[in-house]
Amino acid sequence: MKLSPPTTAFEPGRAEPVAAWSEAAPTPPPKPERRLLRFLRHPFTWFVLVPTLLVVGYYYGIASPQFVSEARFVVRSRADAPQLSLGAVISAAAGGGGGGATAEANSVRDFLLSHDAVMRTQERVDLVAMWSRDDADFYARLRHDDPERLTKFYNAMVSASFDASTSVTTLRVRSFRPEDSKAIAVTLLSLSETLVNSLSERAREDALRIARAELAVAEQRVADSRSALTRFREQQQDLDSAGTATAAATTISAMESALTAANAELRERMAFMRPDNTALQVTRNRIAALERQIEVERARRTQGDGTLAQQLGNFERLMLEREFADRQLASATASLEAARVEAQRQQVYIARVVEPNLAVHPLYPRKLISVGSVFLGLSVAFGIGWLLVAGMREHAI
Repeated sequence: MKLSPPTTAFEPGRAEPVAAWSEAAPTPPPKPERRLLRFLRHPFTWFVLVPTLLVVGYYYGIASPQFVSEARFVVRSRADAPQLSLGAVISAAAGGGGGGATAEANSVRDFLLSHDAVMRTQERVDLVAMWSRDDADFYARLRHDDPERLTKFYNAMVSASFDASTSVTTLRVRSFRPEDSKAIAVTLLSLSETLVNSLSERAREDALRIARAELAVAEQRVADSRSALTRFREQQQDLDSAGTATAAATTISAMESALTAANAELRERMAFMRPDNTALQVTRNRIAALERQIEVERARRTQGDGTLAQQLGNFERLMLEREFADRQLASATASLEAARVEAQRQQVYIARVVEPNLAVHPLYPRKLISVGSVFLGLSVAFGIGWLLVAGMREHAI
């Protein structure tokens, strides 16, 4: 029989067997980071909140107030006078009564935003000095005085809009002082009126130039026709060829009447006188003389060069030319008067609806709208960027 090994009491220093099924001791949880550090380390803080705070600091602590002067005007013509007709009433009811000078109004608006307007305004008022004053902040003030950058800054501070439904053009001018804004607006309105007047004068002169040229041609034609008629009368030594022809025809007619009477007298005397009677011979001689004179008069007036027929033809042609020239002169004179009336009717002018005002409260910069726009834009951009980065990380795993 096999005996079990002897058991001994616990001996110090002897290792106690470790159970194989015992679990490992749990690790202590990590310390939570402080919320402030987590907030500062978040990208949203640096890409959205910090720039927004900088914008807030600029607008509410540094940005200079900007005052706005507004003026409104319409470009009208004398042809826009109201007419009491069915077509005018229907057009007005349909909203089409805004005026007939739309093209000129658009031209004025384009001029107000042009480089030419900047240079002309600079000649009258010192735009560079007004927009680069010491009381304006560095970011908003004008920092360059060359024409190109001045025009760019001008387009940021001056706006002109045209409302097609009402034909009203609105001019808005910003600067760092109320009196500067008003001075610039007044100058721009004056330049616009000068431009419209020059356009009207140019159109008027263009319309009248053609009519005046036609009148000059007609006057020259009348002068030439009368000169030609005068030379013809001097050459022919006859003031009225038509009257001369009438007188010649009357003379021939009178001689023919006398010849007819002489022939009748001859036949009457031959009935009771002897053929060798002296009275019959006298009558025959008178008849022969009348016949020869009639033939001479007819030949002088109808045969050869320089006859009365040619003279009368040339005279009638010259008279007809003078009549046509007089009619052309009358027509050209009437056309010139009509063109002058139409030019006056189409004359364009500026009617001021609202005079430039002197601002009391600054409307710019729009602090809340600007800060909100910056925050919203940066938030949207950050969200889009965050989604892109997350998508790239997900595809990279």
